[in-house]
Amino acid sequence: MADTATPNVIRRADYAPPAFLIDTVALEFDLVPERTVVRNTMRVRRNPDASHASNLELMGEQLEFVSAAIDGVAFANAHAHEHGLTLDNVPDNFELTLTSICNPAENTTLSGLYVSGGNFFTQCEAEGFRRITYFLDRPDVMATFTVTLRASKADYPVLLSNGNLLEEGDLPDGRHFARWEDPFRKPSYLFALVAGKLVALEERVKSGSGKEKLLQVWVEPHDLDKTRHAMDSLINSIRWDEARFGLELDLDRFMIVAVSDFNMGAMENKGLNIFNTKYVLANPETATDTDFANIEAVVGHEYFHNWTGNRVTCRDWFQLSLKEGLTVFRDQEFSADMAGGATDEAARATKRIEDVRVLRQMQFAEDAGPMAHPVRPESYVEINNFYTMTVYEKGSEVVRMYQTLFGRDGFRKGMDLYFKRHDGQAVTCDDFRHALADANGRDLAQFERWYSQAGTPRVSVRTKYDAAQQRYSVTLTQGYGDAAPAARETQKGPLLIPFAIGLIGKDGADLPLQLEGETKASNSTTRVLDFTQTEQTFTFVNVAQEPLPSLLRNFSAPVIVEYDYSADQLAFLLAHDSDPFNRWEAGQRLATRELLTLAGRAATGVPLQLDDSVVAAFARVLTDESLSPSFRELALMLPSEAYLAEQMAESNPAAVHAARQFVRKRLANALRKDWLAVYEKHRTPGAYEATPEAAGHRALKNLALSYLAELDDPAEAVRLASAQYDAANNMTDRSAALSALLNAAAANGGNVEAQQALDDFYRRFEKEPLVIDKWFALQATQRGSAQRPVIKIVRKLMAHPAFNLKNPNRARSLIFSFCAANPAQFHAEDGSGYAFWADQVIALDAINPQVAARLARSLELWRRFTPTLRDGMRTALEKVASQVKSRDVREIVEKALA
Repeated sequence: MADTATPNVIRRADYAPPAFLIDTVALEFDLVPERTVVRNTMRVRRNPDASHASNLELMGEQLEFVSAAIDGVAFANAHAHEHGLTLDNVPDNFELTLTSICNPAENTTLSGLYVSGGNFFTQCEAEGFRRITYFLDRPDVMATFTVTLRASKADYPVLLSNGNLLEEGDLPDGRHFARWEDPFRKPSYLFALVAGKLVALEERVKSGSGKEKLLQVWVEPHDLDKTRHAMDSLINSIRWDEARFGLELDLDRFMIVAVSDFNMGAMENKGLNIFNTKYVLANPETATDTDFANIEAVVGHEYFHNWTGNRVTCRDWFQLSLKEGLTVFRDQEFSADMAGGATDEAARATKRIEDVRVLRQMQFAEDAGPMAHPVRPESYVEINNFYTMTVYEKGSEVVRMYQTLFGRDGFRKGMDLYFKRHDGQAVTCDDFRHALADANGRDLAQFERWYSQAGTPRVSVRTKYDAAQQRYSVTLTQGYGDAAPAARETQKGPLLIPFAIGLIGKDGADLPLQLEGETKASNSTTRVLDFTQTEQTFTFVNVAQEPLPSLLRNFSAPVIVEYDYSADQLAFLLAHDSDPFNRWEAGQRLATRELLTLAGRAATGVPLQLDDSVVAAFARVLTDESLSPSFRELALMLPSEAYLAEQMAESNPAAVHAARQFVRKRLANALRKDWLAVYEKHRTPGAYEATPEAAGHRALKNLALSYLAELDDPAEAVRLASAQYDAANNMTDRSAALSALLNAAAANGGNVEAQQALDDFYRRFEKEPLVIDKWFALQATQRGSAQRPVIKIVRKLMAHPAFNLKNPNRARSLIFSFCAANPAQFHAEDGSGYAFWADQVIALDAINPQVAARLARSLELWRRFTPTLRDGMRTALEKVASQVKSRDVREIVEKALA
């Protein structure tokens, strides 16, 4: 696990095709937890498109080499070493058989073949297959796989691998076997096997062409009652991909398997998707509305990878966004269609708002820090560190811009051409761009910069109205402002930015849009401008009155818009903009501006006051029954403390927390009657329904409860929350009630109801690991005080019998929740949060470097904080840098300190 050698920087510019190719692979596993024997027979040949190499260099880690044979004859010139196996002077075309041994029981990294809960699982992306057998473990080496699994039938009655089951049967000594074949060529990172005591929910469906398909969701027996939603999500994904993109399931069966020990959310192995239980298991008593939505999205994401990632894969890991950005876009569109179809723009906008909130809070911060990198990185030390928000979320926005430029039909034409050209190949982001360009007859050479430039672009907007000529000019200027050094180094010139705009009249209605040079106004009241120069002016004609611009509608590009709206103009947009996203955006801008002003005052000890116009704007949204509950919930949710701190010249989490809590308390007290009315109106009596509509009512009701918990006299809120907790028939309402009780307790020196509910919650769900994760997270993210700092609660919970540092979900629920989602407490001036962080990064590094590296990123923006906090963070970073051994964590902390 330790890797103390000086890290090698891997550069995209150094890519060279493999010297050898592997056409077929036949794997045989004798599965024993402490000593699994793997026999690997490969058909190998020289690559005619690569430089000649006498030796075959295979990757391998933590393997015990046993033997090698070429064409059935023992091969003596095979040399095992720390990073793999070298075979000297091999022929041009040959069959290679290797035997090796691995130890899944001791594999705490959860990469490769490992044991969890007594069952065998694999995780091979990005470079885990080399922990299973010696191989050319790179995505541009694609082969067909046949897999034979042998194991104790009593201990491992279920034996699964990729593709279709060829045969199974019993063996002597109480063992049995199963042989699987995947008929499609794939890279080794898509290999998977599962063996253990599992049961399946099964369903048979017919594909669009009439072929019958077997769908299975495999879980441990006690979780079978929590699989229906995942199965329904899979069926919906299959139907959606057929309807939207004409893509059909290409195997006879498709399997999902849930495992509790997993580093990521899920993995798209061909036909055998392995999932973190968090994204499979759900019933109303144990899963929230957010859980139900996330399961649908992640099941969709991994299924959609069957084509965008598996059938067409990456040439190298620098092209990771080719599959991930594209597939995130596809799962976002799927979720939006599930919520609102193709026509309900308000419902679709809710999903869009949720996605952009994540992008701004996390990816924009990444762009501003030492880990800033382009969507297609130029170099890395450890590829696991580049499964980032930039690759996934910004990558998705880049794909979305193609659809914005060409429309749904044009985007579909490009996708069709992409698959026609590249099915069964390992390709690049440029290949995807060329397919979209060629299918739509458009030169997209400039668009390449979205893949190669780091940083978040800024678009400043100036407007001018000529009443006499009825002309309205909009001047756009693009740049990067004070970007991180890593971002500045990659900038090559102006981007092609699809900039969507509308013009709103004094009555709140959209005005017709006619650009200079056009003979008539457009039928649409939203216009996408092709913004391609550093500065560019667009002039609208026949504009009868001075309009208010609605800028970057539906967030048409991942940029920061700079325009000096007044508070009154923002309130007007919040009340009238026909674009739901920009209506929400106006409210967020208004709240952000006010909160940052208040944070500045809080930092200097000046008394805080909230302008009545802000309260009035919130009141209008709260009481506007024409708006959907889900939209109102999002519009009334204040920007997060982490996002607000990012907007400050010098981040001050304590001041931000004070400002945000002041505003919440002011809104709670000023609108008390309205919050109570909304709470009563949006109750959802009767059986739980996991529909977007019902979820919207619950979300708004529970937001109202959270505001009521801020009242100066929270007795009524405590009564409501206690009653809701006791009567809840679903986890959404129960956890929201518990959260409200905890916050009311924090604001008012504690209450007995909060502790009683916390104790009851644990007793009620102690045998449900995913629910206990919520129990840990609620306590880690609760508000603290000088008398009751949350760090003391977290340290105490570390010793709880239910806490297990080796389980990634449990580590994330407590440690990550505190460090990443409770900024006011984590960034305590005494440095206690940073000392805790350092200890946990070092401890995790020895167990699971991937998880440790994710935690390490909590301090990467340390230079942007106040001097006292900076000093504490630097000390913690230096401690980690001096003690960790993995490439994963060293790359993060060294870049942060550089």
